[in-house]
Amino acid sequence: MAAKETSTTAVVHVIDDDASMRATLDSLFRSIGLACQTYESARAFLEAGPSDVPGCIVVDVRLPGMSGLDFQDRLGQQGMQLPIIMMTGHGDIPMSVRAMKAGAVDFLSKPFRDQDMLDAVGVAIDRDRARRAADSSLSRVRDRFETLSAREREVMMLVTAGKLNKQIAGDLGISEITVKIHRGAAMRKMGARTLVELVHMAELVKPKTRGG
Repeated sequence: MAAKETSTTAVVHVIDDDASMRATLDSLFRSIGLACQTYESARAFLEAGPSDVPGCIVVDVRLPGMSGLDFQDRLGQQGMQLPIIMMTGHGDIPMSVRAMKAGAVDFLSKPFRDQDMLDAVGVAIDRDRARRAADSSLSRVRDRFETLSAREREVMMLVTAGKLNKQIAGDLGISEITVKIHRGAAMRKMGARTLVELVHMAELVKPKTRGG
């Protein structure tokens, strides 16, 4: 069932081999204004290649072929970060523990109350929107960093490491006034109003070291 996707409408992806459960959840989610797409198997979801819009996945833990837990592992391997809500008709505690440790938002036993499912989906979508906002902010900072000249980047990283203008001038073999010019240009291009903001931005663009 194709969902009408917009930038503001979240999409709930329902994966269950039970057609009646897919229909029930589709109706439930649409009743509160959420778009919904349904799949009869985990493989069908993977083959469909869902659009990159806010949402979450509601999946039965016991599916033919690829189980819900194996599906969760596969998503992790592919770097897909949609939050997952697991459903089970068996109340399997070890499964629920494994799912939650792997990052599932919730694990609901069938039959569940509609409100419990809606609450879980609400939490999952909020989490996904927050992640996307953070990713977008990080992307903007990295894009701005790319506009800096090589020297402005050097000065920025040294300034945010706590070095004084005089020390930076000595390290780079340039004058203090030149350091100040590059420092001002870096702050302007990065959109940093204070040194504290620039420090936070530097942490985001700093190359990660192994084990760090």
